[in-house]
Amino acid sequence: MSSSTILYGGTLLTPLPTSLPPRGKEASRGLKPLEALLIKRGKILAAGDLEDVENLSEPGTKWLNLEGRTLLPGFNDAHVHVWKVGQLRTTLLDLRGVRSLEEIYRQVSERAATLKPGEWLWGRGWNEALLEEKSPPSKAALDAAAPRNPVLLTRTCAHIHAVNSQALQLSGITPHTQVPGGEIHYDQGLLYETAYGLVFRAMGEPTPAQYELWVRSGLEYLRSLGITSATDPAVDPPLYAAYRALDARGELPIRVNLLYIRRPDGGTETFPLPEKYVSERLRCTSVKFFADGGLSGATAAISQPYKTLQPPSYGILRFEEEELFELALEAHRAGFRIGTHAIGDRALDQVLKVYERLYADSSGPRHRIEHFGLAGPEHLTKARELGIIAVPQPVFLSELRVNYERYVPDEWFCRCFNLKAMFDAGLTVAFSSDGPVVRQVDPLIGLRAALKEPLCPGNQVSLEQALWAYTLGGAIAQGDEGNRGRLETGYWTDFVLLEGNLNEPESLSVSRTMVGGTPAP
Repeated sequence: MSSSTILYGGTLLTPLPTSLPPRGKEASRGLKPLEALLIKRGKILAAGDLEDVENLSEPGTKWLNLEGRTLLPGFNDAHVHVWKVGQLRTTLLDLRGVRSLEEIYRQVSERAATLKPGEWLWGRGWNEALLEEKSPPSKAALDAAAPRNPVLLTRTCAHIHAVNSQALQLSGITPHTQVPGGEIHYDQGLLYETAYGLVFRAMGEPTPAQYELWVRSGLEYLRSLGITSATDPAVDPPLYAAYRALDARGELPIRVNLLYIRRPDGGTETFPLPEKYVSERLRCTSVKFFADGGLSGATAAISQPYKTLQPPSYGILRFEEEELFELALEAHRAGFRIGTHAIGDRALDQVLKVYERLYADSSGPRHRIEHFGLAGPEHLTKARELGIIAVPQPVFLSELRVNYERYVPDEWFCRCFNLKAMFDAGLTVAFSSDGPVVRQVDPLIGLRAALKEPLCPGNQVSLEQALWAYTLGGAIAQGDEGNRGRLETGYWTDFVLLEGNLNEPESLSVSRTMVGGTPAP
């Protein structure tokens, strides 16, 4: 008996392939309609007109009527911290959306009451721009809320952290401690950028079982949102081992690409290049660097001062150019794709110079820039010339707008996460969420933000562009464009089935997610 199935009776759309256009011309981001697909054992056997597909089917082929719904290649989140999403859904104190310091301290006190003395209290998600007081949690108040426990509260961006006195003491941090690429405001109990690593090491490495719990929880949640593949950035050796173990046991619900971190926070240690690994569910052929901080917390490296900050601040640049180049060159020569977090114009200047030097040394894979938040015309042009892949986050436009209004210099506001400019420049764009930096990692929320909520009028993108960036763009960014991202013969059967009208994004919902042809429960 045949185990093949024909999918028909709905709107089936596949992104058109694209090559880099001539300089100054925009690449096509179209969608091609199909009538039917023939699938078998996790692969597409035929795609096109219903009559042609039926003629290629075997006796006993099943027929699945999509009943007018929309079938797309599965969504890809090209930058989401999977294990941290899982943490917030299982063990971490979730402070996202909290509106006052009083509420933060209340939740900390309640959580501390459930812990043993000396046990770490870890939370995430505060955002001073949303708080009534417009200021971060204080060391003294956290001491009062949790007098028996060390406290670490990570800001929503993960670039700033509030701690209490016990956490500072256990981490060996004094008023005189300094750390490369970071800052310590001891009296306030605030740690910036790489200083976080001092506390993370003091907490003790999570166990393999904890990492596996968090990864599974995060991936199962992503799958429920129609996401069939994702990139987890900043993966260290223990987390890599957890992913390998889950893959070996066949326990990865979706396909995952890893960006392996070279320089962890908290010092000058550099991890060796990882062992490359590629299976149908797991890929590790890329490495990660942080060039600067976050824009929503005013730590991205910019060339003019942030608004509203006194004394004036220009953000934090984590590397000297030569040091970043030497580390990147090792990875480049070994054939690793490089994804570098770069948001501010100073960081983009540095990273693009480094990438240009890499390609002058030798050919290599197309490298990525994560976020690409304050790109000006010169950055867009250089990125296009070098073939760089941009990985921005549309959902930032809605969730973090209040932060950008608070901190970004007025003359740069309209170039802040200007998605349209990236497409107009001819870049390959892969959309993502950067969860749990934001509460909403749902691609449909990101889709609506890209189409309806630009920071400035005229910066919105088209439906075709957005869907392309959430499907094929992500596959290209991860090196899997020959396997997924399109409804094409030979491709994996990774699909999302949507209810609602594509032209009314607010009406859309996920009806079914399929990875390897298997419907989600």
